[in-house]
Amino acid sequence: MKTKAVRLYGEMDLRLDEFELPEMQDDEIMAEVVTDSLCMSSYKAITQAQKHKKVPDDISENPIILGHEFCGTIKKVGKKWKDQYQEGDKFVIQPNIGDIRGYAPGYSFHHMGGDATTIIFSDQVMENGSLLKYNGDSFFEGSLVEPLSCVVGAFNAQYHMKKMYSYEHVMGIKEDGAIALLGATGPMGFLAIDFAIHGPKKPKTLVVTGRTQKKIDMAARLYTVEEAKKNGVDLVYVNTRDIADVNKELRKYSEKGFDDVFIFAPNEEMVTYGVKMLAFDGCLNFFSGPADQEFSSRVNFYNIHYNSTHFVGTSGGNTEDMKQSIELIESKTVNVAKIATHILGLDHAVETTKALPELEGSKKIVYTHKKFPLTEVDKFDENSDDEYIRELKSIVERNGNLWSAEAERYFIQNAPEI
Repeated sequence: MKTKAVRLYGEMDLRLDEFELPEMQDDEIMAEVVTDSLCMSSYKAITQAQKHKKVPDDISENPIILGHEFCGTIKKVGKKWKDQYQEGDKFVIQPNIGDIRGYAPGYSFHHMGGDATTIIFSDQVMENGSLLKYNGDSFFEGSLVEPLSCVVGAFNAQYHMKKMYSYEHVMGIKEDGAIALLGATGPMGFLAIDFAIHGPKKPKTLVVTGRTQKKIDMAARLYTVEEAKKNGVDLVYVNTRDIADVNKELRKYSEKGFDDVFIFAPNEEMVTYGVKMLAFDGCLNFFSGPADQEFSSRVNFYNIHYNSTHFVGTSGGNTEDMKQSIELIESKTVNVAKIATHILGLDHAVETTKALPELEGSKKIVYTHKKFPLTEVDKFDENSDDEYIRELKSIVERNGNLWSAEAERYFIQNAPEI
């Protein structure tokens, strides 16, 4: 069977190819990808290519399929898996498949990745429990399970003492405590705001910072102070661009310091003042993965010793985090549609992936079977010559200017095939 896929051959060498898939084996599963969400981690992979720890050395001869935030339907099930999976099942993928080399779909494999029309899952994926059933209303929300799981995993990885001077730790953020989300005006930060307001453990105080007022204003529109208050959370947005002493300024909202601090940008200064912001028994999570392998920052070891501060770094979520994220999306507890700001077809995935750092908005959703330019979901042309574009605009407006399951169904039915 032929497939179309975006493949990586070398540093910034991405190509949209059509090629033949090998015959599926009895311990494999063939699947149709419907959506893939473009991720900055993929941009890091294409800029580093073979230097990236998840990318094989031989991609110039054996290119890999890009994309690890994908959702679709199962087309064909090998004999080994007939009792667990059925044709037509919707799926999402946990990219951390337990490969001893650290390899993952979207970085390392020739026949499985998100920016493709049809793929083959190897036995290892199912053996590790990484192919997960998904019953959500839309495919694009399924593609956002993985990024949400990264946030869920970060919140779950936080820890605090059960009581003072106890060696027993309680996992997760401190309930009714104070949280600071630093540099949290990108898609992952937005998900963190949503999860902090609506998740199972809620803070009393939530401070969100950024350095671009336009992005802060967008966050404030999507996640309002009033909505947070209904859920018992005092939410504050702060632009730190012109603040000389961020620690001093933010302590106005939590004088004792913050129980949980999350760093959403690989910025040395941010890490340094984030550490200063920690309360007694506070936990700092370095969430944003730096490209620089020598990235470092000043850390206050006096407070580690006397104030029992903790540090943790998380990179993605585990399978349980994925399952929790599926539940949050299926139950409409977290509204991931708020971060789906653009859609596009597979024909524009190469140029869009290369341009990710310069593009505004949040998540870009690739519909892998479609031809369609990168388009903001709230800016469809009401004067377009294409009737389906005009109707899409109407559907988006009916759904609060957000992409939706209704818009997706109409788009899949009417947009041109690749």
